[in-house]
Amino acid sequence: MEYVLIIHEVKDYEAWKKIFDDAASIRKDAGEQSYHVLKYENNSNKIVHFSKWISLANAKAFFESPKLVEIRKQAGVKAPEFIYLEQLEEGVL
Repeated sequence: MEYVLIIHEVKDYEAWKKIFDDAASIRKDAGEQSYHVLKYENNSNKIVHFSKWISLANAKAFFESPKLVEIRKQAGVKAPEFIYLEQLEEGVL
């Protein structure tokens, strides 16, 4: 499995979340299979988006596309950090 971890700050969580939710179909069409949205304990505008993708190539093409750059601007995203990950192991304790 391939995963993407994105850490970024947003100007306004509620405004960002609406745009994030509205983009669900384009994320799915691009190859996102599932996601988690998390926030920092003491900062609700510091967001972590952790998602599973069909391939890292799909994820990179999506996140680096001009369309997504514009959507991030509209959503008030500040300096996103993208970490592309390949699964080595999974377990349940």
